Amino acid sequence: MSGFQKGATYRVIKAYMKEHSGLKVSFLYIAQVKRKYGIIERDNYNLPKSDDAKQPQCPPEKEKAIIEALRHFKMITEERK
Repeated sequence: MSGFQKGATYRVIKAYMKEHSGLKVSFLYIAQVKRKYGIIERDNYNLPKSDDAKQPQCPPEKEKAIIEALRHFKMITEERK
């Protein structure tokens, strides 16, 4: 990986999850978990037009699998919760 990019890309995380857990996850779910753990790479310019717009939330079982993938790629550590 280059010095600019730390960790795995969203596509790499999705492929890892599909291979190891059989789960399909969206980029949105990965972004939500990364944000929860303080991994914010850049501002989101695709914001909703209204403040009360509903956004699907990552289900707990997929969140656990994403966390394991992030640990695998050393983007978060065990003590970070």
